[in-house]
Amino acid sequence: MINVNGKEIETDAEGYLADLSDWSEEVAEFLAAQDELKLDEKRWQVINWIRDYYAENGTAPNLRVMTKLIGEDLGEDFSDKKFLFDLFPYGPAKQAARYAGMPKPTGCV
Repeated sequence: MINVNGKEIETDAEGYLADLSDWSEEVAEFLAAQDELKLDEKRWQVINWIRDYYAENGTAPNLRVMTKLIGEDLGEDFSDKKFLFDLFPYGPAKQAARYAGMPKPTGCV
């Protein structure tokens, strides 16, 4: 459970939202702050890309899918695993999906 702006929001043991409709930018900022990370423009681009991917596919992308597709939308740099790990050191697919309010990706993360 987390408390964002006075609102109690249920999470699972790994910090993923129990109810995806509880997501907001403030929730993303709160979750990032727990990891001592500041959400800058590039991180927001990834978060928003994941949210768009989820809206189209009904699932959060795993790292393999992410590196294969994200560069087409955000630029070649984003297809590089090292670049993504620099942005999200605890695992780009898992960490960014958590900030994006998405379920934990399955498969190769």
